[in-house]
Amino acid sequence: MLHIGGMMRTEHILVVEDDPEIGALIERHLTSNGWKVSLAKDASEMDRILSGARIDLMVLDLMLPGEDGLSICRRVRATSTLPIIIVSAKADDFDRVVGLEVGADDYLPKPFNPRELTARIRAMFRRVDMGANTPAVTGRKLSFEGWMMDCTLRQLTNPSGSVISLTPAEFDLLQVLCERHGRVLGRDQLTDLTHGSNGAASGGRNIDILISRVRSKMEAGGAPYQFIRTVRSGGYEFIAEVTTS
Repeated sequence: MLHIGGMMRTEHILVVEDDPEIGALIERHLTSNGWKVSLAKDASEMDRILSGARIDLMVLDLMLPGEDGLSICRRVRATSTLPIIIVSAKADDFDRVVGLEVGADDYLPKPFNPRELTARIRAMFRRVDMGANTPAVTGRKLSFEGWMMDCTLRQLTNPSGSVISLTPAEFDLLQVLCERHGRVLGRDQLTDLTHGSNGAASGGRNIDILISRVRSKMEAGGAPYQFIRTVRSGGYEFIAEVTTS
């Protein structure tokens, strides 16, 4: 359940999968865990559902008729921070990396244990729900050079007050770095501290991709320099001074 304004609402998951047997299997499993599920077999059905329903997370296959999953992911990510988990028979590192680079939050190769998909969805919802409706007095704000991270609203704003759209995994990573500013954090540390946002396998490469995405968004938002420094053979360091309020 997501907590919205003090009320509880059942999460609604959209599964985009063209194989009817796999789609039905995923639907049965997710429904049995208490989630509301809608199925779409292609991009047009997905667009129709997204336009008419409030979707909390998307499970997306890559190999679809018409517009493929990577194109869909890139298009959705351009206008939304909707959590996206890619599930695909294309299990090599190249496809996983590309999927994460175009904006997916997680990547699960087929065949997979439905329990693992459930675990990853639960982890994603925990991050989305974490502090989303906590009273503001208990929240924290991290500030650096005019930028502010509101850890209650899970929102990043630049010095002009514009909101920089971050996915849950991107926000988690930036928050971890800000909270430990001035310290070099290795890729394995960052994977652990962000609750393995993109799965345990190849965690270091996933962190590199997330760092690149965060840097690009902050640069587009007017960052005067790269706040996140790459430390050769070490990891990453947030080099701006951060204050907490």
